[in-house]
Amino acid sequence: MKAVFIRQPGDAGIGQVPTPENSGEHLMLQVRMVGLCGSDLNSFRGKNPLVSFPRIPGHEVAATIVSGSQTDSRLATGVNVTMSPYTSCGKCASCRRGRPNACQFNQTLGVQRDGALTEFISMPAEKLYPSKLTLKELCLVEPLTVGFHAVARGRVTSTDTVAVFGCGGVGLGAIAGSHYAGARTIAVDLDDTKLEIARKAGASVLINSTRENVREKLRDLTNGLGPDAVIEAVGNPQTFRMAVEEVAFTGRVVYIGYAKEPVSYETRLFVQKELDILGSRNALPEDFRKVIAMLEAGAFPVDAAVSAIVPLEQAPDALREWSEHPTRFSKIIVNVS
Repeated sequence: MKAVFIRQPGDAGIGQVPTPENSGEHLMLQVRMVGLCGSDLNSFRGKNPLVSFPRIPGHEVAATIVSGSQTDSRLATGVNVTMSPYTSCGKCASCRRGRPNACQFNQTLGVQRDGALTEFISMPAEKLYPSKLTLKELCLVEPLTVGFHAVARGRVTSTDTVAVFGCGGVGLGAIAGSHYAGARTIAVDLDDTKLEIARKAGASVLINSTRENVREKLRDLTNGLGPDAVIEAVGNPQTFRMAVEEVAFTGRVVYIGYAKEPVSYETRLFVQKELDILGSRNALPEDFRKVIAMLEAGAFPVDAAVSAIVPLEQAPDALREWSEHPTRFSKIIVNVS
């Protein structure tokens, strides 16, 4: 069967791999659509330290069950599903604490192991989430869950004002999750197109950091106090520091992405403000259920969030074009079958 390979940084193409065998412990799935995200782009650019080559990318998946479950009627043949692309060992400290999303030995599809940009894939039944969402909507579930999980980590409630730095795919998930929790949500980015999508996803206030002073604007919006929570979804040393500087005293800072270089802090603010500084990794089953419920309610701008849909054969070219012109795309979806 056909698959997309990143053979080495900057070199992607179509190749052949064996069709997976059916197994009693796994269900066979026909892959229908796969979303490309920032980690796939970083893998293509050779900037993802967790990836080895060659690698089949893809972990944002919409698929159809080819051979149904014998024990779960929800997972019958012909049902469309999305999936959790993570593994968990069940033995490390994170797993023992009931937080398998942060498993020490996690292997994400398309990162530490081959992903879903292929015609068929075999997955454990417990990793599958059936839904009557469209294939395009199913493709958006996983990236949105990452933002929803950051909102949960930040303990966001309806009484909070939340600032989200970065309106890419993960940032949009945080914006939608914050709005879904009832919080007043502020979107900060340097791209007007992304900010307009953020508005449709639930941001009530937009700040373009190239034209406005972020500090002054946040202070004006919060009566000088600062946001109750700041979610950083950029992965830039400047925004890592800004999150700590602009959040309110006793506020919460949630980091989703990795900064691409070491970050220097004025650590006095950690103590003086008595901040909760939190990391957020992947997502939990409850995050998947919340996102699916939100999408089923029609509460997310699906069409606006997807900038291109390409066939499998054009996926390598789409990766190259995205790498060369990153501002042209918000979300690329590959139509596999």
